[in-house]
Amino acid sequence: MIEARHLRVLRAVAATGSFSAAARRLGCTQPAVSQQMKALEASAGTPLLVRTGRETRLTQAGEVLVRHASGILAGLTAAEEEIAAIAGLRAGRVRLVSFPSGSSTLVPTALAALRVAHPGTRVSLVEAEPPRSVEMLREGDCDVALAFRYGAAAAEWDDLVVRPLLADRLVGLVPDGHRLAGADSVAIADLADESWIAGCPRCRRQLVEVCEEAGFTPRIDFATDDHPAVIGLVAAGLGVAVLPELAMESVRLKGARTVTVEPSLQREIVALTLPDLAQVPAVAATLDQLALAAPR
Repeated sequence: MIEARHLRVLRAVAATGSFSAAARRLGCTQPAVSQQMKALEASAGTPLLVRTGRETRLTQAGEVLVRHASGILAGLTAAEEEIAAIAGLRAGRVRLVSFPSGSSTLVPTALAALRVAHPGTRVSLVEAEPPRSVEMLREGDCDVALAFRYGAAAAEWDDLVVRPLLADRLVGLVPDGHRLAGADSVAIADLADESWIAGCPRCRRQLVEVCEEAGFTPRIDFATDDHPAVIGLVAAGLGVAVLPELAMESVRLKGARTVTVEPSLQREIVALTLPDLAQVPAVAATLDQLALAAPR
């Protein structure tokens, strides 16, 4: 019989390429990983891994098992939580992953309300930007992913349950004393000759696309995922930036000023989960509270 704990170890070996790296990821010893892989191969009745020197790679059977592992583990989690709910246990566990500006704004409000409504529900939080956060959801490493996207990528999340939360408008950020600091609105093309501070890879790609549509390629001198760092760089006169309004809620604006940017830019904020997990009461309650926490 194939055990879930063995599948988790196999997936870690496949992701890291070695027993020792998998052991570090899982917080156990290398011999323990080796022992569990031997047990899994005995259960499967065929080799799952090929070891050549320091490299470990999957056999064809191993590739098949890894491909099915995420769905199997997500299904098991859903089954465990639903059984607990049916049995009348007032408990639940939700693993949430969020991007930083969501963690500092939407998440605290949602989790505080969830604790009042369902005090037995435990929620853990880690941070990751999309698309990594969405990969974590599909790989079974979280139950709910708070994510964002620009534009309409029709097939990007077709296999997931998508709970829309809000449209997050982007605003321009210029230093105090900048020639455009007092403007009611600024065309993005008016910033063509400026140095730029860009954000995460997805935000950076969106910035380049918008600027190129306006007829120029932005000169990006700095890139950071840290929004206070972006503001600090702008305030020091090292460039201009665009930031989501959600990100501005939890930072102190000193030495920089926001301006309305034309054309209007925004990103879609959503909460994602797998179809099986959407039926789990604790997950459904978390989605509901995230929706209520989103500004209208």
